[in-house]
Amino acid sequence: MKLTEFFRAELDREVERSRKALEQVPNEHYNWKPHDKSMIFGYLADMIATMPSWITMEIDRDELDIAPAKGEGTKQPPKETKDALLKALDETAAGARAALEKTSDEHLLTKWKLLAGGNVVWEPTREEAIQDTINHWSHHRGQMTVYLRLMGAKVPALYGPSADDQSF
Repeated sequence: MKLTEFFRAELDREVERSRKALEQVPNEHYNWKPHDKSMIFGYLADMIATMPSWITMEIDRDELDIAPAKGEGTKQPPKETKDALLKALDETAAGARAALEKTSDEHLLTKWKLLAGGNVVWEPTREEAIQDTINHWSHHRGQMTVYLRLMGAKVPALYGPSADDQSF
């Protein structure tokens, strides 16, 4: 199996799991967090909805600076409703699928750079960066399901039945 095919199948599975989680987002809890050191729920849900764009970036760009010079970064407006989150997931997943369709396994084996303030902090192959992105996405989705439980929202069946959802 080609890497592009493997990642496309993995992306499709993770998008559906993310959709199930995002469908449970209560709109009124955007700023909620379980602890002072925790990220706010809305930011976490937004990350789950937009992480497929990281795959697009790892294919289409040669690097990302996570601490760019002042004024060089771009911030997207927050997605504060379930509908906005689901729309973002659909859009970013479509972009990742398109990027995977147009790339090659050879390109995925080339280097990509993560910078902080212009300094290289990580230089994996694109294939490794994409795999880490998918793992990172899964991690944060799991974190989000804990937040859902603590808020009293339904926890969907993702990798098997949950106490709230036996439909797996």
